[in-house]
Amino acid sequence: MSHLRSTGHRVSAVDLGGSGMQVATFLDYIQPLFQFLESLSTDERVVLVGHSYGGLAISLAMERFPHIVSVAVFITAYMPNCRDPPAVQMTKYLKNLKPEMYMDCRFTFENGSPTSAELGDSFMATMMYQNCQPEDLELAKMLIRPSQFFLEDMNKDSLLTRDKYGSVSKVYVVCEGDCVMDEEFQRFVIEDNPPNEIKTFPGAGHMIMLSKSKDVSFYLQEIATRYI
Repeated sequence: MSHLRSTGHRVSAVDLGGSGMQVATFLDYIQPLFQFLESLSTDERVVLVGHSYGGLAISLAMERFPHIVSVAVFITAYMPNCRDPPAVQMTKYLKNLKPEMYMDCRFTFENGSPTSAELGDSFMATMMYQNCQPEDLELAKMLIRPSQFFLEDMNKDSLLTRDKYGSVSKVYVVCEGDCVMDEEFQRFVIEDNPPNEIKTFPGAGHMIMLSKSKDVSFYLQEIATRYI
């Protein structure tokens, strides 16, 4: 973010509703993002960036504020289409998870479906932060909390429409070496909802904002210059 700010861009990292407290619905979870976008003047334009599960948050924001969002960048993220409920991509991902990937993660279930997960230390070190500095991993361990899936909320029809969500330009960033959302799944998401452009970062792993921070900042600057 510091690089983008140094080049004159306004950058805001919005803490979503699950940061530090449990929330009941997905709308509660993304309410801080909605409030931020509502606070902007009608002539402002933004680049929305969503990483991993955050792709779902920016998707609903695009649906609500298509007149403000010039382009959305999905970084190794869910990027649902306009035909199916967003939960379709989520369910495919969860069904394709191999048992050995769970490692020391802790899941909660309701009626046979996963409702939340808390990431384990070994999983974070081996699967998520393996391309990052040790201090990044240690900080992440201190901040970890259970994350909800909101599958029931995201299984509703007409959450995303072609006229609104579908009208906003989309960029997908493929992170090679990602052990959490592997490249095969990322390619499936791209085929399921083809974006306007695709950018691939070799050796990024899942936490590209830490492992390739300068590279991804330069690319976001390029995106902002071309789309706004």
